[in-house]
Amino acid sequence: MMIDQPDCFGFAYDAQGVPRALEDVQGAVAGVPEAGFVWVHARMGTDAGDAVLAAGGFDGLVLAALRAPETRPRCSSHADGSLMNLRGVNLNPGAEPEDMVSLRMWVRERVLVTVLMRPLQAVSDLRAAAGRGAVASGPAELVARLALRLADRAEPVVAALNERIDALEETDLSELGVAQRSELADLRRSAIVMRRYMVPQRDALSTFEIEDHGWMDSVTQSRIREATERVTRLGEELDAIRDRAQIVRDHLSDARAERMNDQMFVLSIVSALFLPLGFITGLLGINVGGVPGVENAWAFWIVCGLMLVIGAVQWLIFRRMGMFGR
Repeated sequence: MMIDQPDCFGFAYDAQGVPRALEDVQGAVAGVPEAGFVWVHARMGTDAGDAVLAAGGFDGLVLAALRAPETRPRCSSHADGSLMNLRGVNLNPGAEPEDMVSLRMWVRERVLVTVLMRPLQAVSDLRAAAGRGAVASGPAELVARLALRLADRAEPVVAALNERIDALEETDLSELGVAQRSELADLRRSAIVMRRYMVPQRDALSTFEIEDHGWMDSVTQSRIREATERVTRLGEELDAIRDRAQIVRDHLSDARAERMNDQMFVLSIVSALFLPLGFITGLLGINVGGVPGVENAWAFWIVCGLMLVIGAVQWLIFRRMGMFGR
């Protein structure tokens, strides 16, 4: 499903928290409203999005953080606000969900700026809610809603990974072919990549919750705490998926090694049985004079009988040693 998200948009929230769509998005970034707050969103790499960032009047550190090409989830205080980076699952058409989209944010008392390089469904969800008139108490509450929506969008992806590992665990190891082993490796890679961002995302939300900002009320803190707990749970589920995939992989490796050992054991038994017999036939087959039985018409059958006796004695010895009962 294509994510419908313009290159830039904005909403002005009045003193009661009621949103109104902005027509002049660029002008809203530089100015701080006397009452209420504004939310401005820009998509980096587009003309409209870059124009919004250029007209925002940000200092060098904030602008560099919003334009950073590669980010990891984090939260750090700067001046009177906070710089945050979060990650959301990639639900764009043709993309892998674990190729998570980075959401850069600059949060102040009356301003929230969000920046993306690729569309993110959680931002579209929040934009749709604002378009319906959803009330918000401040920028921090919007951050909490974004974090919760990011968790909402990630949960079905993690649930799908759980279903895939369940199916592999229920499959007989002897029936796991190349396709199943490839799926197991892909599943484990997906869990590892997503966990790499979920764990620092939990820390970023925890840091934002405990920041000493007077403009964050207790209700918003509880919402951020809820988002933190949900991200923590997702991280724990990804840990479990990774460990379960490793266990299946270990069992598969053990089963393959056991089959290989059984095959080598059979070859060893066959080699041990035919070693003395091959020695006898090789000794009698040398092309020199003096080989016994050359003139005897029954020598061939005598040798065959002797080899049968030797083979039977070997079989009895191996059976007594329990080598045929493995």
